[in-house]
Amino acid sequence: MANAKTDQAPAAGGKPKDQGSFEIGLKDAADGQVVTRFPPEPSGYLHIGHAKAALLNDYFARKYNGKLIVRFDDTNPSKEKSEYEESIKEDLLLLGIKADEITYTSDSFDRIYELALQIIKDGKAYVDNTDLETMRAERFDGIESKCRNQSVEENLRRFEEMKNGTEFGLTCCLRAKIDMKDKNKAMRDPALYRCNISAPHHRTGTKWKIYPIYDFACPIVDSLEGVTHALRTNEYRDRNPQYQWVLDALRLRTVHIWDFSRLNFVYTLLSKRKLTWFVDEGLVSGWDDPRFPTVRGIRRRGMTIEALRQYILMQGASQKNLELEWDKVWALNKKIIDPVAPRHTALDSDKITPVKIVGDAVATEVKEMPKHKKNPDLGNKLTTFSSELYLAFEDAKTLADGEKVTFMDWGNFDVVKIQWSADKSHIVLIEVKINPDTDYKGTKKFTWLSRAETGKPESIPVAATLFDYDYLITKKKLEEDDKVQDFVTPVTEFKIEAMCDANIRDVKQGDIIQLERKGYYICDRAFDAANPKENVHLIFIPDGKVSSMQSKADTTTAAAASANATEGGRERKPKGEGRKPKEPKASGANAAGKMKMYKVKPVYTEELDFGGNRVGKMYAMDNIYGTQEAAVPVPKEGPATSLPNSDKDPKPEKEKVKKEKAPKAPKAAPAAAAPEGSLISKLDICVGKILSVRRHPDADSLYVEQIDVGEPQPREVVSGLVKYMAESDMEGKLVLILKNLKPVSMRGIKSFAMVLCASPADHSSVEFLIPPEGSKPGDKVFFPGHEGEPEALLNPKKKVWETVQPDFTTGADLVATWKGVPFTTEKGVVKSVSLAGAEIK
Repeated sequence: MANAKTDQAPAAGGKPKDQGSFEIGLKDAADGQVVTRFPPEPSGYLHIGHAKAALLNDYFARKYNGKLIVRFDDTNPSKEKSEYEESIKEDLLLLGIKADEITYTSDSFDRIYELALQIIKDGKAYVDNTDLETMRAERFDGIESKCRNQSVEENLRRFEEMKNGTEFGLTCCLRAKIDMKDKNKAMRDPALYRCNISAPHHRTGTKWKIYPIYDFACPIVDSLEGVTHALRTNEYRDRNPQYQWVLDALRLRTVHIWDFSRLNFVYTLLSKRKLTWFVDEGLVSGWDDPRFPTVRGIRRRGMTIEALRQYILMQGASQKNLELEWDKVWALNKKIIDPVAPRHTALDSDKITPVKIVGDAVATEVKEMPKHKKNPDLGNKLTTFSSELYLAFEDAKTLADGEKVTFMDWGNFDVVKIQWSADKSHIVLIEVKINPDTDYKGTKKFTWLSRAETGKPESIPVAATLFDYDYLITKKKLEEDDKVQDFVTPVTEFKIEAMCDANIRDVKQGDIIQLERKGYYICDRAFDAANPKENVHLIFIPDGKVSSMQSKADTTTAAAASANATEGGRERKPKGEGRKPKEPKASGANAAGKMKMYKVKPVYTEELDFGGNRVGKMYAMDNIYGTQEAAVPVPKEGPATSLPNSDKDPKPEKEKVKKEKAPKAPKAAPAAAAPEGSLISKLDICVGKILSVRRHPDADSLYVEQIDVGEPQPREVVSGLVKYMAESDMEGKLVLILKNLKPVSMRGIKSFAMVLCASPADHSSVEFLIPPEGSKPGDKVFFPGHEGEPEALLNPKKKVWETVQPDFTTGADLVATWKGVPFTTEKGVVKSVSLAGAEIK
């Protein structure tokens, strides 16, 4: 059996796995002649996955001084609306993308119809009235339709009925005549045209009753419009041969295809159908809900367009599918907003504690303080100093008589007296005395607000509601057959009532600020002087730390992840204190299990000019960029919206503002030695499919296999299975592969992986381990409770494999286990065929 690594695997110390390259070698790409296209369907709002496709197409158009076409694929009037079209135009502008030309597939309906007649007359298409269920079954089994060999005349007659929307025509579709036995099911006579009279088309009205399928219309319009390179996600890979077949069958100019990986994130839905379900059920406020992965949703959550552009461009045009965590994109966002986010103070209103300074008299006065100590360009804010203050109860309850504490931006104080209520539920008053000592080491650091009534607006605290959100679903990745309603997170919106400093009056909708010791927030509803009793709405912006990215539905780890409060985005844990932070309250609707978000006003104000069309603009956020230069450089030549014209991967520039030094954390107890169990997570085990098998030319006991492990190229693996299996028993089988052992040469042929098998103690037989039903090459194997990031290549000196392997066995139920922990994939557990209590190696 054998070992692990392909040329595609990153070298140690190389780029992180979620970064890619633009070095894809576009075929026949000539300067000034490259034409790309972004073809969204106007049936929903752009999400982060669409943003990647749009930015990559724009990148290559600019790189080669070419042209970008934004084409609306409006071939399904049942789903499309002008509202979606306008929102897509707006979101593209927000991403810094301006098309050189805007077109519509509907502009070419007449020409596509003529080509449909041509393909029928050429005998390469037929009209089928087989019911949908039967047609699906026949395509799956490779059975020809009863209509497949009709005459051209009959097909033309039927197509005319489809065009006219007759009762019979409505039962038909036009299908390509390709090959019903093709291993690629996409080539088994796919549909080209279907009837649709459910609604008028938003541009052509009732002129048409038949509409081309996307896979028929797309290559036609690409060719007609002069597209040279069609860049699209690799979910279309099986349909690429169909794309080429259409061009060949119609004798149209060819178009080069390059497919790249989708941008997939954990706990995130990108399916329009599933996102629409949340909207229709009233579980979110709409397509701009902060919990949605739409461009406007994540922007409303506080994601800057600059961070989104940087992150997507970091992915490059890679074809490797990854299930990405959200931490890096939010951490990148933090780097952009931290130098330019004004600092403010907010205290939780619940049991807010009054404080009185005794001893030396303190006059009430308003002082100018910098909004950001490291960035004076942001200007000053007004801070009221007085002898009557507020502390948050969560801070106040940790104090003891005689303790020295630090009030931030003021100085040290001694706690003189703490007066608790009779039932110990809250603190009535804390008396403190100014301590002139300027040594701030080791003291608890607290934010505070003045409660003195001066009657002046600049000293009156502002009431605010702080919002935080959880992921909409409880499962990291929903499979195609999963029902979204089975994985809805019970509570996804959390509210905390707070009291903020008076300067919040000047914060506008869309402004990003930092609340000291709480984190970053974006203003979703600004202070309204006409209605001062209405709370300001502030939405928490994740900063990429574990505490802000952990699913709150996972109660076993959420509390641990948030055990440390944050101080200005830095982890903070008061000395000698291990308190559990107060859980935010779920909104009333959420508490009942139905998650209707609070009412929001539209966030569109100004207008932008997009190729002659006037579209609404989301509230401006220019201020968050300050004077900092964009981290993704713009080429010296070309339009201002161009992306980097570099052969190397774009990397963020170094921050121009030095980072604040975090206070030293209390010394932790000596770390315990890593348990042996942590070793199991270092193995990279996945599902593979044996594509071909041949005998080793120089070793009678060895096979040489080509195995698909979900990478662009199969791996060559040498296995000692000749004694136990015939070649015919191996080809096409799904097996388990260990990928990251060091490649070894076995009788002159290098082996790049190991096939894991079960065998009894006497080695009288060998069986493949069987992945669960529905598995596909590349599916990862993990061990529940021992998840971690596999090493790119195991160090042979550390003998990880040799240490872990002896505990690999099959149980009485045939399940493959390590120390009783099952081999598990997203589809289920791995088993052997018949060997219980067997060794696995």
